[in-house]
Amino acid sequence: MANRANHRVLLGHGLLCAAALLCANFITPSAAQGPAPGPAAASAPSPTPVAASNFPVASDARLAGDSKQTRFVLDLDRPIQFRAFALADPYRVVVDIPQVSFKLAAGTGSTGRGLVKAFRYGLVMPGGSRIVFDLTGPAKVAKSYVLEAANDQPPRLVLELEEVDRTAFVQLLAPENRPELRPAIAAANAAVGPDDAAAAAKPAQAQDTRPLIVIDPGHGGIDNGTQAGGEMEKNLVLGFGLALRDRIEKSGKYRVVMTRTDDTFIPLNDRVKVARTQSAALFVSIHADALPRREGDAHGATIYTLSDKASDAEAERLAEAENKSDAIGGVNLTDEPTEVADILIDLAQRETRTFSNRFARILMGEMKTTVRMHKHPLKSAGFRVLKAPDVPSVLVELGYVSNKGDLELLMSENWRNKTVGSMAQAIDAFFAKRLATAGPGK
Repeated sequence: MANRANHRVLLGHGLLCAAALLCANFITPSAAQGPAPGPAAASAPSPTPVAASNFPVASDARLAGDSKQTRFVLDLDRPIQFRAFALADPYRVVVDIPQVSFKLAAGTGSTGRGLVKAFRYGLVMPGGSRIVFDLTGPAKVAKSYVLEAANDQPPRLVLELEEVDRTAFVQLLAPENRPELRPAIAAANAAVGPDDAAAAAKPAQAQDTRPLIVIDPGHGGIDNGTQAGGEMEKNLVLGFGLALRDRIEKSGKYRVVMTRTDDTFIPLNDRVKVARTQSAALFVSIHADALPRREGDAHGATIYTLSDKASDAEAERLAEAENKSDAIGGVNLTDEPTEVADILIDLAQRETRTFSNRFARILMGEMKTTVRMHKHPLKSAGFRVLKAPDVPSVLVELGYVSNKGDLELLMSENWRNKTVGSMAQAIDAFFAKRLATAGPGK
């Protein structure tokens, strides 16, 4: 147990150090900019929410130019602060701004022009929004600035992109975003004092010995997840996650922490970090799948556990899609801490997988009595969000939004109540057996 605890402390601090690298300050709107020296601020502490009526309004967005030079213009009702920077592999430009009420025409950003293939926008944390541009190739932010209202034109945020070669692009990146420097940065993060690590990883509410459960509604903010019939996965799973939280808390047996309680983008590593720094006893990630039309139809709930090798092609497809979701928010996908790979082969990780698989089987047994299940309800794949080495974790796909019947169920309060009830019963059964065999401190 001492060895396992040491691993927990070391990995917890490694993850916190990685998160610290993601913090940066906004720039003032009067400064013309190139790429800012830092990656996305999605991991920064959330500021105090501002009243909705105080949010700036973005009323229009447009692209102009060609494959050599492309300009982006965002119309606003007032000047704002911002920062702009680039990310590699895939080539992207990210613009972080204060929380904005986007009132843009439907489909804005779905098509590109010149150096921009497409762009997307949305909330990434309370008080902060983001615009992410997918580029056709390497490009730099030649100029970026905010114009005051003048000549019947509203205030505007302007980004001017210019084509560069790969070498020039990489040289403009911040050190933590440069591919060739990431191994050295990871090594530096690992060289951390154990006293600091212990303090950083100290769990909250140490006096409360009830098992802590982390509920993780997938996607959020700029990342809508799958969509069908006008419904977005991020909204469906958030409503379900909140209902599950309320049911679990009502029993009084457990503490519950949500990775998100509103429409906010949370990077995958931060979701895992919530479970680890809180010393969670169980992590449940909630999603809803969809199949492309060319791949036919599927229905029913599926429960996934972590595996280095996917149980089938569909599981591999889903894991690959979910693991790339950070790219939607402009997060660097290669920032996975190197410590994770080492600890995955440790005894503690194998023990954790045993508990994860046990909970998955219990959950399937409870859900199948009340919920329509997939024909292969238990699967495994390499989901990044399940990689906490010392927290039993499962990912539940409630159904397929691409299936009309499943979508109707996902929107049904009666179905949600029954499904939440079966999951709560599974949690009770899991902890009753685990505490009886391992003791309350396990």
